[in-house]
Amino acid sequence: MRIILSVLVVWIHTARVVYGDDLFLWQSELRPLLKSVLPMFFILSGFLVAGSLERSRTLLSFLGNRFIRIYPALAVEVFLSALVLGAVFTSLDLSVYFVDAEFWRYLVNVTGHIHFSLPGVFSANPDGGTVNIQLWTVPYELECYIAIALLFLLGVVKRRVLSVAAVIACTLFYGLVRYWRHGPDWADFPTTMSGNLLICGFLLGIVFYLYRDRIRWDPRLFVLACASVLYAYWNTSFGDFLALPGLAYVTVFLGICSPRKLAVLKGADYSYGIFLYGYPIQQALYAMGPVGQTWFLNGFLACALSAVFAAFSWHLVEKPALRLKSRIIGLEDRWIRLRAVILGDAPGQQVIAREVAVRGD
Repeated sequence: MRIILSVLVVWIHTARVVYGDDLFLWQSELRPLLKSVLPMFFILSGFLVAGSLERSRTLLSFLGNRFIRIYPALAVEVFLSALVLGAVFTSLDLSVYFVDAEFWRYLVNVTGHIHFSLPGVFSANPDGGTVNIQLWTVPYELECYIAIALLFLLGVVKRRVLSVAAVIACTLFYGLVRYWRHGPDWADFPTTMSGNLLICGFLLGIVFYLYRDRIRWDPRLFVLACASVLYAYWNTSFGDFLALPGLAYVTVFLGICSPRKLAVLKGADYSYGIFLYGYPIQQALYAMGPVGQTWFLNGFLACALSAVFAAFSWHLVEKPALRLKSRIIGLEDRWIRLRAVILGDAPGQQVIAREVAVRGD
């Protein structure tokens, strides 16, 4: 699912790269599919992250695991874009490029404060000056983790109704804010996606995970969910938010079909790398000449090259970073011991000691 969604993101961006504007796509018959991709990404992320939340003993291990999964690959991509891609494609002299304030602002992307341009890079492209447009979702991903951390502290795993309340509250709040900003014609507002909608999708993914014992896996419900998504997008003035429940069911239904995995994908997750490297590669292909300036060739070549970079990212950055989980567990054990001592929980200390002994720590 994640691979397919990542590849779709690359293909959707071909219009922006080649023509400089993708609004015509979002107003076409493909609109339901296009508007579903990123929410499905966040719904799937919420569903999977909720499993990590359930397995975590404290917020330390949960946030630590999220950090090592997201941050190292993002940092490497940002530095490669600035130091290598930018240096190759900038129209400025390198002595000017590396001291430009815009160059240093781009490096701040590693903190989640997103800047899309590098000095003199891709300035002649139709989407002039943009290096990595898909990073616009990063601040909303961070907000998702803040939201789920708060739910963790409130005990959402034991009181799953809190997740439902959070989805309803966020959807109503963000929906009213968007309506207030854009008026009754907000569905025709020229934007491809609301970032706040993605947060609602993420929280809805958590709901589906926590209620997985109550939600039926049924092809008839799948068809009904697809129909509700299409109806919401085409026949209501606030379809983005109305489509979310049906879209969540579609996402989870497809995700747990579990078809046989291709051998090259076993034990690997290239989706994040494709997502990170796709747009810079597309912009570079366009800047290199006519071959990359045709939308279908740009999309095909970008998918192939981003898959190569994704493999590099997984095997040399992401997978090694995941080995730090044992250190995070060690820190968590120390914190639990310290907390037990502070609270005078001697039985708790004995239980922790037995757990550590069993794991061989």
